[in-house]
Amino acid sequence: MSTNLEIEFLILILLLVSTIVAVIGRRFRIPYTVGLVLAGLALSLRGPIDVDLSPRLFLSLFLPPLLFEAAFHLNFEVLRRNLGTVVLFAVPGVLLNMIMVGGVVSLGAGLTLPIALVFGSLIAATDPVAVVGIFRKLGAPKRLEVLLEGESLLNDGTAIVIFNLTLGFIATGEFSLINSLTDFVRIAGGGLIVGLVFGWMFASLTTRIDDHLVETTLTTVLAFGSFLVAEDLLHVSGVLAVVAAGIVSGNVGPRGMSPTTRIVVFNFWEYAAYLANSAVFLLIGLQMDLPALINSWQSILWAIAAVLVSRAVVVYLISYLRKSIPLSWRHVLFWGGLRGGIALALALSLPLDLEPQRQTVILMTFGVVLFSIVGQGFSMDQVLSRLKIIIRSEEQLEYESRQARALATRAGYEHIQRLSEDGLISSHIWETLQPIMKGRLDALSAALQETLHDFPDLEAQEMLTARREMLRAQRGMLATLRRDGVVSEGTYENLVAEVDVALESDLEIWKGHAVEERPEENICQLLMVVVQTRDLESASNALAMRGVRATRIHSTGGFLRQRNHLLLVGIPDGKLEVAVEALKQSCQSRVEYLSSPVETAPHILPQPIEVQVRGATVFVFNVDRCEVI
Repeated sequence: MSTNLEIEFLILILLLVSTIVAVIGRRFRIPYTVGLVLAGLALSLRGPIDVDLSPRLFLSLFLPPLLFEAAFHLNFEVLRRNLGTVVLFAVPGVLLNMIMVGGVVSLGAGLTLPIALVFGSLIAATDPVAVVGIFRKLGAPKRLEVLLEGESLLNDGTAIVIFNLTLGFIATGEFSLINSLTDFVRIAGGGLIVGLVFGWMFASLTTRIDDHLVETTLTTVLAFGSFLVAEDLLHVSGVLAVVAAGIVSGNVGPRGMSPTTRIVVFNFWEYAAYLANSAVFLLIGLQMDLPALINSWQSILWAIAAVLVSRAVVVYLISYLRKSIPLSWRHVLFWGGLRGGIALALALSLPLDLEPQRQTVILMTFGVVLFSIVGQGFSMDQVLSRLKIIIRSEEQLEYESRQARALATRAGYEHIQRLSEDGLISSHIWETLQPIMKGRLDALSAALQETLHDFPDLEAQEMLTARREMLRAQRGMLATLRRDGVVSEGTYENLVAEVDVALESDLEIWKGHAVEERPEENICQLLMVVVQTRDLESASNALAMRGVRATRIHSTGGFLRQRNHLLLVGIPDGKLEVAVEALKQSCQSRVEYLSSPVETAPHILPQPIEVQVRGATVFVFNVDRCEVI
């Protein structure tokens, strides 16, 4: 088999394994990173496989998507409010971590001090993928999530810069504190500047381009291009360049994107990060010699102990200086300092001339990552529950209990009904059981509805979930219609854009509409909107997708000699621009042709009259008082 076919076959196997792991993980509620590590270990039982992937290619291929995806989704405003704490964790914390870990493993694992410091620098790069996934699923405080993610992004850059400086010291044997500090500022600062410039250029382009494929391609160029330009051309930190570019493009760029583009870009980078994480863990498993890992258990235990102790010192010391962090959050920051793909990538990038200590460092790194992902990551939800950081209200627990009973009873009812229809249970037994089970099911359904009625927030949340599923089903049907040729590409794009706007619209509006109509809703303006028949459905749907209600009134048109329609739209405070923008997008200007009213000779065809239609005509009136009747 040729080399190219071997690589292609390996990629297909990795994709298949990652898919199976994801399916099994979802079935048994296991974080996919934990599953990938376990799958990598299982694959290693067949013996290590020699994958010819250079350390440089490894870093440039897997680091950009991992870093860019996390930075792209980071909320800059929340990060800015916590930037002081994040910087303390990411710069002094990394230095302290490197020194403590290096000292411990040098004494316990038998590494030389320079190599031990290299290990301390690479293992300082935290990777909270599994923890943040649990946070988002359970609804942890946003600030706590940003503290973990922000620290991870910045300490990745700091750790890699210090990692490279330490490798340079090993190669040359020379160390100067002033030169090292100067190099650190130049490399880190230069990387941030490159990322800011590239991110701003991307954000400027998105305001001039309206094509989701082109804009998604530009984000790919931005992620990999900023890394390569910083590393290879300017010799500054490519990692920090990617982080800065991701933060800028993720917080400024989407403002110039259409809703469809935003959804495509977000989904693409979620998939790219998933592939990168899968490849890192599975490639490590393919190359790992499990017997060697077991034989190095003492060194691995020293490394785990050193990492945990240094993490505890850094977290509790810095948190003591920043007293705004609650004690329970400090415990989560300590236990949530997982090590993952970036630490493994850095370990694999060590020069080959560092053997045999290179192999020891790789084994220690994999041991620490294995412990942190499987041990810490898998137990994080229990830690959050014990610390009562994520507390489910009594109403939510009661609703879950009643819903579970109702669903279980319905499943039993339907199962017995199928057995009766198949002749496996006599009709006499079914006629006896059916009213009993039906009565029980009706009682449970009534109790469930009573809970929703008593607690409007629960009802609103269920309405939001149903609305999302409804819109996703609509999007799927539109894709099917396009595939089958029922609708054209242009119609498909217009209708999908409406659905995407609804998916991204302010859900708080829908919370208000999920319960009873509220007469006291603060309607401060009334819009009278005149639209043509061709625009009626688009305009009504665009307003409805944004949670703005409209009442239709039929009328007869004027210069077009066609029926037009009047929409009366009540506008809550602050929603005028939203409604006007919806009408602007849904009622497009166009040219229509009317028959000539002038009588002509029978042998002369009537000449069409060209009429410019300007979209919707909008009249705005201020409202002093509004009553719903």
